[in-house]
Amino acid sequence: MSEQEIIAGLRWNNYLSVPVIALMSYEYLLLLDKEKRPWSLMSCLYLIVRYFGLFLALLCGFWGGLLYIPESVSYALVVLIEWGFSVYFWFAEAILIWRLYAICDQSKLLLYVLVGLFLLIVALSIGTDIYLYSRHSAFSVKEIITPNAKYCTLSFNIGPMPAIYTSIPIVCYDILLVVLAAAILVRHLKERRGIQMRANSYMIMIVRYHILYFALNLTNQILLVILWAHIPTPAMSISEFFNDTVPFILAPRLILSIWDTHAHDDCVEVSTTFEDCVCWTSPLRFEQHEMDSVVV
Repeated sequence: MSEQEIIAGLRWNNYLSVPVIALMSYEYLLLLDKEKRPWSLMSCLYLIVRYFGLFLALLCGFWGGLLYIPESVSYALVVLIEWGFSVYFWFAEAILIWRLYAICDQSKLLLYVLVGLFLLIVALSIGTDIYLYSRHSAFSVKEIITPNAKYCTLSFNIGPMPAIYTSIPIVCYDILLVVLAAAILVRHLKERRGIQMRANSYMIMIVRYHILYFALNLTNQILLVILWAHIPTPAMSISEFFNDTVPFILAPRLILSIWDTHAHDDCVEVSTTFEDCVCWTSPLRFEQHEMDSVVV
């Protein structure tokens, strides 16, 4: 690597590290006043996604050239970050599973099937992190020393094929979730059309967010794979910037947007936690509440 390439890599790192830190800090302050919610499984998942994502994003922002960290410590931090990405993905997927369970009349069978498949995805993810990110022969950190600067950078030592193979089941599982969400929505629309009632706005919103999250995760998986393809420094830096910010911003916002809609809606029990509201748990009572929405 020439000195010019080294300087360019350091500049790209610094140019994108500052926006990561600034963006995540601003996002945290922006949503701080919306976090007061009754304790529930969903609120706990939200707090984990929110603050664990914030921790990972800030760690990504400070790692590299912005602050000098010795090579041995840098490697441990990078491995922690990569494993943290997987843990964050697990909690985000758990939120999707819980919402599918809510909109599918709390079907225990569906929940057990999705959780069973999800545990296989978790096992695959753990194996992937061990094979790709926890072995120096596959993934390491290089310390770059110049007369004017000293910093660490990532080194992907194998090709992209292992990352491609391990990402396929994850993408397939996300496809299953989005197809199930769409099927539930289609069934719901047919039922509402049969009784001449409007579709449940929450149902449409949740399915829309499932599709949005699927697109986000697909993009994230693609960008994680191409990092192993030894792409140019600008492309790698932009890919890392996306992976270090967008998932950690979008996932909490998707939760808050439904909470806000529920809180400002005319639901008879807006003080109830969302997943326990009559919107889902007592369809007959909710149908009575919605009679003013009948399409004549």
